[in-house]
Amino acid sequence: MRQTTFVNEDDIEKKWYVVDADGRTLGRLASGIAAILRGKEKVSYTPHIDAGDFVIVVNAGKVRVSGNKEVDKKYWRHSGYLGGLTLTSFKEMMEKDPTFAIRNAVKGMLPHNKLGRRQLKKLKVYGGGEHPHKAQKPEKIEL
Repeated sequence: MRQTTFVNEDDIEKKWYVVDADGRTLGRLASGIAAILRGKEKVSYTPHIDAGDFVIVVNAGKVRVSGNKEVDKKYWRHSGYLGGLTLTSFKEMMEKDPTFAIRNAVKGMLPHNKLGRRQLKKLKVYGGGEHPHKAQKPEKIEL
């Protein structure tokens, strides 16, 4: 009888990948990034271990959404006080912080616990085409 082998976190090699978000659809891009961050594309995937790789997203300000979502999609936050709801459209949020939409979409696709927070820290999002992670020798991938 064969035993299931679980991989230890120390045995996992973590790679760095660069993804260009220029002209890509937000949800499709985010689901691919979330799979890489979780390590689901590796043979050694274990749900309770952080086996994923690092992902660098460039040109986050050029990501697109389909249909009329640019105006209709709303991000909301609440201060905790009565009447403290603040709604911001996708277009306004992209002008204010172009990295927020991708980070928020990927965050929603990761586990909502300590493991998910650790995995989200491996996501680096930049609004422009440059990133400061050249020393890690990231591979460029298409999602």
